Amino acid sequence: MSRLVVLIALIFVPGPNRLACADELPARHVADNQRAAAANRFLDDLGQGEFDAAVADFDTTMARVMPAATMKLTWQRILLAHGPLTERGSAYHEKLGRYDVVYIPCKFTNAALDLKLVFDREMKIAGLFFVPPLADRQYKPPSYVDANAFREQAVTVGSSAWALPGTLTTPQGDGPFPALVLVHGSGPNDRDESIGANKPFRDLAEGLSSQGVAVLRYDKRTLVHGAKMLAQETPLTVKQETVEDALHAVKLLSGHAEIDRSRIFVAGHSLGGYLVPRIAAHDLDELIAGYVILAGSTRPTEDLMWEQTNYILALDGEKSPADAEQLAKLKQEIERLKSDALPDAPADRPILGARPGYWLDLRGYRPAIEARSVKRPMLVLQGGRDYQVTDEDFQNWKDGLTSRPDVRFKRYPRLNHLFIPGAGPSTPAEYQLAGNVARTVVDDIRAWIMEH
Repeated sequence: MSRLVVLIALIFVPGPNRLACADELPARHVADNQRAAAANRFLDDLGQGEFDAAVADFDTTMARVMPAATMKLTWQRILLAHGPLTERGSAYHEKLGRYDVVYIPCKFTNAALDLKLVFDREMKIAGLFFVPPLADRQYKPPSYVDANAFREQAVTVGSSAWALPGTLTTPQGDGPFPALVLVHGSGPNDRDESIGANKPFRDLAEGLSSQGVAVLRYDKRTLVHGAKMLAQETPLTVKQETVEDALHAVKLLSGHAEIDRSRIFVAGHSLGGYLVPRIAAHDLDELIAGYVILAGSTRPTEDLMWEQTNYILALDGEKSPADAEQLAKLKQEIERLKSDALPDAPADRPILGARPGYWLDLRGYRPAIEARSVKRPMLVLQGGRDYQVTDEDFQNWKDGLTSRPDVRFKRYPRLNHLFIPGAGPSTPAEYQLAGNVARTVVDDIRAWIMEH
């Protein structure tokens, strides 16, 4: 099942985790007739072995990474693993940014799965998954959250053209409270960093606010303003994608009556952790008291994409000719990105989901080295089962910062990239199952903040 994860794009279009978003039950709606018919027709084509017809409505990226031969192999693996398709239910629908996601409940001989198709505005299929049934994908608050211990308020991060909706959770009481800003990973994340059935930022926010720490989380700019950002002539960089809004969030907290201005911290997850040195370098007012790096990468993004793709394709113990073709195409894109000719590449032609200017801005960026100049305490956390950002990155942080007495490191052997517990090798399919950030992570962050 994990082999069905398809990388669509890096910045604006949800990648393998982002397209797996599942909301609570109230977000479920009956699919409109047009999309429901298209989804059922796709499933009919699979069942009848009409794979050329099945992929006819794929968008450009899907058509490239999953041609008819790959679709046939994928369907055969589903049937081999779960038996014949015996029954299907009524299609239902949810909205994900500018995409419409349609699910069809499917019963195979040995399993129940939902077919999940992501449609763009032109009714092209931009994502394809088989995921656990809805009941297994519903978010449940963790036991360590005490809803009576904090309150929520809607806030706006930034202003004017790039304003972002957010949520500030503050502990009950008078304050002022220490506060934490949560900074997302790659892709157009919502304020909860919803991934599959999981909402790690909601877990962190409500868990920490249950223990006396205010937390601000917000929808990412590429989720709220993606179309407008794509239309801009100015090249997009991580400054516009992430750094500016993290600093806007800090500034918002610094003027809030319930927040202790001297104890405002920033926690970056994945890409957010990777960019901690950039955020610190732009904190000209020195408002940030310290940083938490959660599974922050230290290596070039394209290298991680190569490593992750190889990992995923090897999960079933074999690599097919279609897998080899996919890897060859990915390698070609990576070689383009690393080429000395990149500065002369067409500015409007994306490479690995982003335009050349995005990649040029990150050339030579070495976060574990640049973090040495961050004059604030840091807490670096890593999941031992993380296949997206691995122990190699964690070791790079340690190598770069071990000499710093104000930097602490902790590794959690059983946790994945979302800091959710599990067993065995982590897979993309794991993100489809509901879980919560481990309590020890929340406790460790809270204790570290209180120390400062």
